[in-house]
Amino acid sequence: MNNYTREDILRMVEEEDVGFIRLQFTDIFGTMKNIAITTSQLDKALNNEIMFDGSAIEGFARVEESDMYLHPDLNTFEIFPWRPQQGKVARLICDVYKPDGTPYESDPRYILKKVMAEAKEMGYEFNVGPELEFFLFHTDDDGLPTTLSHESAGYFDLGPLDLGENARRDMVLTLEDMGFEIESSHHEAAPAQHEIDFRYDEALTTADNIMTFKLVVKTIAKRHGLHATFMPKPKFGINGSGMHLNMSVSRDGINVFQDAKDEYGLSKEAYCFIGGIMKHMKALTFITNPSINSYKRLIPGYEAPVYIAWSAKNRTPLIRIPGSRGEYTRVELRNPDPSANPYLALAVCLAAGLDGIKQGLMPPKAVNRNVYEMTDEERKIFGIEKLPGSLREAAIEFQKDTFIQEILGEDLSKKYIEAKNGEYYEYRIQITDWELEKYLHLL
Repeated sequence: MNNYTREDILRMVEEEDVGFIRLQFTDIFGTMKNIAITTSQLDKALNNEIMFDGSAIEGFARVEESDMYLHPDLNTFEIFPWRPQQGKVARLICDVYKPDGTPYESDPRYILKKVMAEAKEMGYEFNVGPELEFFLFHTDDDGLPTTLSHESAGYFDLGPLDLGENARRDMVLTLEDMGFEIESSHHEAAPAQHEIDFRYDEALTTADNIMTFKLVVKTIAKRHGLHATFMPKPKFGINGSGMHLNMSVSRDGINVFQDAKDEYGLSKEAYCFIGGIMKHMKALTFITNPSINSYKRLIPGYEAPVYIAWSAKNRTPLIRIPGSRGEYTRVELRNPDPSANPYLALAVCLAAGLDGIKQGLMPPKAVNRNVYEMTDEERKIFGIEKLPGSLREAAIEFQKDTFIQEILGEDLSKKYIEAKNGEYYEYRIQITDWELEKYLHLL
């Protein structure tokens, strides 16, 4: 992790001939926003004096309290490798503050910081390694995205079957130029689907990295004449894209999830963390799977999890304990998708896990069978419940869970519920091509 001072930033901007700085922040729905300034305004930015109209950002402030200030996190300074080498473009990720100098309570980055501070009080540091999947599709003659691809490659295939490998290689090299430690990259199960995995880090850095990752992938794809989409399920009949979260908790640099004496190599903290996640899982889904389209990925038959269970021996349950143990012991949550706001997703997952540790919530027994192949009666015996089946169901579960609402705060929770209910209503009143094909000639 960088540890830059104000003087470091000023020196790097001068030495590297930086002409523009993008002050980036993320709205409550996970969309990156930015204000671009020239170096002549850098002093002002470093003094936290750059202001914007919060009422112009969906879900942010009301008109009567719209003035917001950007406070750059100096450690996030990076130069964009794909921009011109004269008059370079750099970025600083910012926290959002109110005019009175206090953090804006509905800033997603602040919410994650708040939960991490609670973990720190308990002596814990929260580490996360994400696995982001995405599709590379053609664009049309106007440069607009399609869902077309010439390729038919599958899991781990390589060129010439994998037509996206050149774009993926350039993405990896660009990410490494920006300080990422890339662990692996490969073609995924569906045609035109890819995955690039980067090293785990503490939660705030990981959330920042997810936002940067999406920007890099989309930018480099466009340079190859392609459109990169993190939409969870862009095409019928093939696998969707997930964002599995590999989570661990450490104290004084030691992973507290490990216990060599346990049957599965897990400590009591690990079990209780799983118990907390499972207790709040239905409400968490509203944050980890926040789009209408998210729930078209969460159906049986396409590897995405549907049932709330855990296992150390198979991949069908919601929570998996990967084979690596000792310092690499971790809990893998498999339902999140890349449409989620990473700050909010990590905040609620950590809060739920900590709640499990505080309350001593032991999870039910591990399910070491294929959950999809079990009968409804068998799942009932094991006490296995299903994830919400739609955004509407997830919203209802979220509204029942006051603990998770409190993590996000009353203001953000209310805005988020209103926005997502509106999204669901808008979707519900659409007349789709499927309906026309199914009914128009019959009825």
